[in-house]
Amino acid sequence: MSTTDSTEPTSRRRGRRPAGQDTRTALIEAARAVFAENGYDGATVRAIATRAGVDAAMVNHWFGGKEGLFAQAVLKLPFDPLDLLKVLRDGPDDELGERIVRTFLTRWDAAGGGVFIALIRSVSGNEQAGHVLRDFFQKFFTALISSIGSDDVPLRMTLCASQMVGMGMIRYVAKFEPFAAEEVEVLVRAVAPNLQRYLTGEIG
Repeated sequence: MSTTDSTEPTSRRRGRRPAGQDTRTALIEAARAVFAENGYDGATVRAIATRAGVDAAMVNHWFGGKEGLFAQAVLKLPFDPLDLLKVLRDGPDDELGERIVRTFLTRWDAAGGGVFIALIRSVSGNEQAGHVLRDFFQKFFTALISSIGSDDVPLRMTLCASQMVGMGMIRYVAKFEPFAAEEVEVLVRAVAPNLQRYLTGEIG
């Protein structure tokens, strides 16, 4: 009896991860998944801890509670908008819409929608989520549109943001078919011309 107990790896016992960086990482990954599935209001500390395989007390230990965990898992975006800007400006201005749609869909697809879904589903229950979403798109598109010399920057910025948020909503949250399962390049050809008009065309 005691031999069997002693040979079972501690990490395989439910709720018993080492109290170190592994636990913190596991909670962040679990939180992203639970917030993406249920939004901020619907996610519970117990559900996140269960998904991570740790005791719920670890959430308070590492993050001070649900709000602190949400800030680390969801509100800290996985890329900087200004770094992304540099990548997208590498090419002709008249192909900018294509590069934006392709880059965002490729990155979002690779993460399964990830942080974007968690943000969208949490906007109604967490004011910070809405702020982060607005702040990201505002900074990104304002800098991008200003760099190519287009006029009416605030209007163009909001039009571009509406296109990208709407595209993400349909593909990852509402999952409308065939849009949700369509190949990236098909969507690039379909969506990019409209985004390009918002960036450089006539909008008045």
